Amino acid sequence: MSAPRPGAAPRTEVLPTGAAKTAMVRQMFDAIAPRYDVVNRVMTFGLDQGWRRRTVAALELAPGAIVLDLACGTGDLTALLRAAGHRALGADLSFGMLAAAGAAGRGPVLEADAAALPLADGALDGIVSGFALRNFTDLAAIFAEAARVLRPGGRIALLEVDTPAAGLLRLGHGVWFERIVPRLGGLLSDAAAYRYLPRSVAYLPAPPALAAMLSSAGFTRVVRRGLSGGVVQLISASRTKDAARAAGL
Repeated sequence: MSAPRPGAAPRTEVLPTGAAKTAMVRQMFDAIAPRYDVVNRVMTFGLDQGWRRRTVAALELAPGAIVLDLACGTGDLTALLRAAGHRALGADLSFGMLAAAGAAGRGPVLEADAAALPLADGALDGIVSGFALRNFTDLAAIFAEAARVLRPGGRIALLEVDTPAAGLLRLGHGVWFERIVPRLGGLLSDAAAYRYLPRSVAYLPAPPALAAMLSSAGFTRVVRRGLSGGVVQLISASRTKDAARAAGL
């Protein structure tokens, strides 16, 4: 598990790692799948769809590109990729989430481990992921696998939570994210899952460490943007020609 990010509140509860984390995350997302979209809209005041559209745009790929929505959940990003003219595929470890995506017509989707994708080398033009980095068990392995399945010059765009730097906004965000969101989640969906949400930030590497991990996997042009005052972050990068060698593949 990564150390808590600088400035984060101290975490006294030990979070699971390794296989225990993988099993917990799969079970949790299976449980919250039926109400996942509703809770997302409520706890982000509807801003989450705009953030996802920014993620698709950050790929900077022409229509017709083959793009994977990694840890696709209910397929929000998959649908937006298709709306942008891309050939989109979703992959997730949670069968419950994939069932919800299929029921909403947001396919095609497949059940897969993000660290061992059933795709050929260089099969993709792009990869997106929305709010999943904290839930992966081994980020370095995920980035290496992303480099493997992307063609040289392929693009990756990763949307994730963040903490605002500004004092008042940071304070308000902390109250909302750490106190109110878990209560809303408990009312609308599964209480334990939404108590985990603010705690899961402890898994997320600090921005320089995250950029270094992407570089080590063989990505270049790593750009990090704060959205909506810094409550979320959008990270984009390009796969280099030597990505496979850099990742040790």
